[in-house]
Amino acid sequence: MPLPEYGRSIQNMVDHALTIEDPAERQRCANTIINIMGNMFPHLRDVPDFKHKLWDHLAIMSDFKLEINYPYELIRKDNLATKPEPINYPATRIRYRHYGRLIERLIKDACNIPDSDEKQNLVVLICNYMKKSYINWNKDTVDEQKIAMDLAELSEGKLQFTDTIARLMNDRVERNYSRSRNTGYTNNRSNNNQRKRY
Repeated sequence: MPLPEYGRSIQNMVDHALTIEDPAERQRCANTIINIMGNMFPHLRDVPDFKHKLWDHLAIMSDFKLEINYPYELIRKDNLATKPEPINYPATRIRYRHYGRLIERLIKDACNIPDSDEKQNLVVLICNYMKKSYINWNKDTVDEQKIAMDLAELSEGKLQFTDTIARLMNDRVERNYSRSRNTGYTNNRSNNNQRKRY
């Protein structure tokens, strides 16, 4: 079957339409087949060119041998075998694939920001993200020394993993961890209060 999604019954109807000699009767049969095909996928009726696609499918199922008046210009048979053009992927090299291109861009932008709290916070976010990415790819505990070396290399020595950055990272983790613990505790308490007592 050329299009198995329509099933054997529709294919049999198309095969029957090919045997009809009267052009008017053949046209009526084709219109009926199109209506049945449309009823099989009612959720696609609002899709642009839905009817056009149905007539194309009818032509494909009949191997382009059904001689009727098509209301649309049909797809050409030789277009069915043509392959799409290959997609050109960016050829720029990523130094550390586990960090990705986004981190390289963020580090480049952070290097251009003058020294300030904003820059320091951005470096903290970058280091946290680098840590998460490293763990996602390597499944090992990540050493902060490794993050420090990679940050220095990717920024060409312009950004440094200082003790202040490490402290801010740990503070952020502690703050988020304690907040999630407290939220879970209050949620459990409120759930317990809502339970029915018998």
